[in-house]
Amino acid sequence: MIKDLVNDEAVLSQPCEEATADDAQVAQDLLDTLTSLDDAACLAANQIGHTKCIAAYLDDADQPHVMFNPKLLRALGPYKAVEGCLTRETESKVTRFERIKVSFQELKDGALVESSADLTGWTAELVQHMIDHCKGKLV
Repeated sequence: MIKDLVNDEAVLSQPCEEATADDAQVAQDLLDTLTSLDDAACLAANQIGHTKCIAAYLDDADQPHVMFNPKLLRALGPYKAVEGCLTRETESKVTRFERIKVSFQELKDGALVESSADLTGWTAELVQHMIDHCKGKLV
């Protein structure tokens, strides 16, 4: 179901709770909302009102991906970036990393399965932005 975006900083600044397989509907709502928005590339569950650690993004081929409980394991090649956000009015200056390794869980057959990915460039920046959202960091 497509949800309204949350702009309330009190909600967005709270660290998210660990997600479980029972949060599958939140993940689906996240995907539905993300793909309904023009020019959107990523979204975290707290941006649609759920304080669960779930992030969704579109890759370079516009294919959607969902990460439950993403964690940054390694970050290489720092650079300064100016980022916009769907739920913030102003842009933020942040340090991001060109190459990252991230661990996360994927929902497969009703259960969460451990996974990891090596990401670079734009996709790495999107995932770092979402991890910040899950930590309650207002970027």
